[in-house]
Amino acid sequence: MAAVSGVLTLNEGSSSLKFGFYAAGPEGVEERASGEVEGAQPADPFDRIDAALGGARPEAIGHRIVHGGPDLFEPIRIDAEVIARLQRATAFAPLHGPAALSLIRAAQIHYPDVPQVACFDTGFHADLPDVAAILPVPRALREDGVRRYGFHGLSCQSIIHQLGEDMPERLIIAHLGSGASVTAVRSGKSIDTSMGLTPSGGIVMATRAGDLDPGLLLYLLRERGMDTAGVEDLVDRHSGMLGISGLSGDARALHAAAGTNPDAALAITIFCRSVAKQIAAMMAALGGADMLVFTGGIGENDAIVRAAVCRDLRWAGVAADLTEVGGQGVAVRTLRSDEGAQIARGVFRSIRA
Repeated sequence: MAAVSGVLTLNEGSSSLKFGFYAAGPEGVEERASGEVEGAQPADPFDRIDAALGGARPEAIGHRIVHGGPDLFEPIRIDAEVIARLQRATAFAPLHGPAALSLIRAAQIHYPDVPQVACFDTGFHADLPDVAAILPVPRALREDGVRRYGFHGLSCQSIIHQLGEDMPERLIIAHLGSGASVTAVRSGKSIDTSMGLTPSGGIVMATRAGDLDPGLLLYLLRERGMDTAGVEDLVDRHSGMLGISGLSGDARALHAAAGTNPDAALAITIFCRSVAKQIAAMMAALGGADMLVFTGGIGENDAIVRAAVCRDLRWAGVAADLTEVGGQGVAVRTLRSDEGAQIARGVFRSIRA
């Protein structure tokens, strides 16, 4: 099949919408434009996107979808049936799913008759081994789709694509941003990851608590009289580094305040230790590690966080100075998460199929 000369990729975050415009074909993808719409509501960013594209019109549109539920993992053309399945999957990702559906509907209105493709963050982790995928709950819940799904899969796939022939046997990817996760990769395949059923688990994040004693949730329901919506709001929007610091979930703001605000400094310290503990867990799953890659907004840009995490892992042969090391050491690299290019690849494969 010939190349698709204009793939628009849409990657919605909690406070902005990242977009890219790519040519995609059998030989790969080429970025032609990219940008970010800060503070955009799902119904209003397309005039600004069109202006950035200089009048070019997309031939296809790809959406990053955080969670596709128990049966959507591979890139798929969006139609009414897929929309219905995505609506059911919002139960697994209430923080992300409704916003993604709103953006799809808005794109359908603005670009009628342009094919749209859903690309899933869970796809990379679809074949996790049972020892990682099965959660310790009764079988009846597992039959309802309760399992470890894992997220940031598009980011992980973009890292593997960039590594190419430098791909090691045992790779750990630390995607650190406002959402954060660590993934163990053996021979290019995910074998374990820190997030679970939802994107709320694992590492301490900007506003998400990460892993918690489930007894705390019961305490909030029983003793504090909170309802499920209140608990969800607390653990997803008011916890993490924001909850610890009482100031912000933005690592940049916390670094700026750390000299005079002990809680801000503590939030950064707890975040770094949480990351290091998850990397150590992935080393256990892999039987060691050959390479550690930092990516994501914090992972790529925050040298203080990277150094702190690596110091906690010196015992495992991780280089504290963040240079690649040979011999028995663990190589450390920083690579850009290129989810847009990965979405464009998924769109091309889906349309070709």
